Amino acid sequence: MTRSTTVSRYALGLLLVVAGVLHFVAPAPYLRIMPPYLPAPLLLVYLSGLCEIGLGLGLFFRQTRRWAAWGTVALFIAVLPANMYMAQANDTLFHLPEWLVWGRLPLQLVLIAWAWRHTKPD
Repeated sequence: MTRSTTVSRYALGLLLVVAGVLHFVAPAPYLRIMPPYLPAPLLLVYLSGLCEIGLGLGLFFRQTRRWAAWGTVALFIAVLPANMYMAQANDTLFHLPEWLVWGRLPLQLVLIAWAWRHTKPD
């Protein structure tokens, strides 16, 4: 494994762990982007935070990194509805610059590709 791949994997893991911790420390922003048709929004915020922490930690270890990378791909796909809802409800709920909320959607594809990169065997 190359040094850049290792650095990339650790950076992704750290990003996930930090984001996951934020789900518990400051859940309000995550609750605001939760689509209203989903049940138990606070539970879902906590579950997604727990998944992010677990997957991020999983990326740090040789025995779990491929499974964690696949799980991260799935997680990034699973949170797409929240990002889409944020973009669609921006005018009434968030009032953020349009480029920012719609720019998150292609960024999600970049994150999926980043995680996908780490699904390959060494």
